[in-house]
Amino acid sequence: MTSPSPLPAPVLSVHDLELRFPVSRDWLGRVTGHAHALNGVSLSLARGSTMCIVGESGCGKSSLAQVLTGLVQPSAGRVDVAGKTAAHNPLQIVFQDPSSSLDGRLRVWQVITEPVFLKRRLPRAELRAMAARLLEQVGLRPEHIDRFPHEFSGGQRQRIAIARALSAEPSILILDEPTSALDVSVQAQILNLLMELQRERELSYVFITHNVSVVRHIADEVAVMYLGQVVEQGPARQVLHAPAHPYTRLLLSSVPVVGQPAPDTLPANTEIPSNRRLPSGCFFRERCAQAGIGCDAPQALRALGDGRRAVRCLRAESTLTPLAPTERVALAA
Repeated sequence: MTSPSPLPAPVLSVHDLELRFPVSRDWLGRVTGHAHALNGVSLSLARGSTMCIVGESGCGKSSLAQVLTGLVQPSAGRVDVAGKTAAHNPLQIVFQDPSSSLDGRLRVWQVITEPVFLKRRLPRAELRAMAARLLEQVGLRPEHIDRFPHEFSGGQRQRIAIARALSAEPSILILDEPTSALDVSVQAQILNLLMELQRERELSYVFITHNVSVVRHIADEVAVMYLGQVVEQGPARQVLHAPAHPYTRLLLSSVPVVGQPAPDTLPANTEIPSNRRLPSGCFFRERCAQAGIGCDAPQALRALGDGRRAVRCLRAESTLTPLAPTERVALAA
């Protein structure tokens, strides 16, 4: 039996990230309580690949994006980015809502070149030429560089946001739900554009989403988050079709399917525990039908199978079965 080929060197590595926010203080102003947004997140991103971060609302996906881009400083841990140079910013972010992320007071050429202007102060003519080239690359007409963002549709504004991120010549894009505010047909156009740009520019993506069909379309790797932890990470096909962590299976089986009844395997306790007082042991223990001896101890990510997948569960092997046909229909939707 041949051993699996080695994975490419990571362009992004995250080590034991923690992020806490003070949420309560006593009468002397001393912090008495924290919200724990990230609780020991570790992952790596291969050059030229797409990693999708999935999980329920409140699991820490957007907090992770903010830490990766430096918008928020972590409470502990570190982020390593390969290929840092003074010529470009290696990480850029595209937000969910382009209407909020683009400055409506600026013309499109100013919006697109703002990251470059703030760092390099290039001449106006050079900035306009750069904006025209980038507009063309994202599928918009370069002669529209003097318009304002509100003069474009939602899908066009997201293309402008992508062009703005590309102006800094990044090697990594953090994409925080970039298609969730768009119509389904426009979503497909934006996804195809991102994949085309990835091939042309050898970009690496961290793609945050709750849409399983988007994950299936674009992901090379998947990291599943629950209550600020990565509970499963591995190749997209393996994770989607034979999930190893009980939470991953629950997440995928909860995807609604047209013409199919709701699954009867959902746990009675559907509430995510509060991130102000974290559960002891396995964070998913109180909602897990397989919980038993040993689950009251903290769980670490461990290698599974061929070493390409990591899972935070004692009983992962017993969960590791392909999804039922009706569950796979949801993933193909």
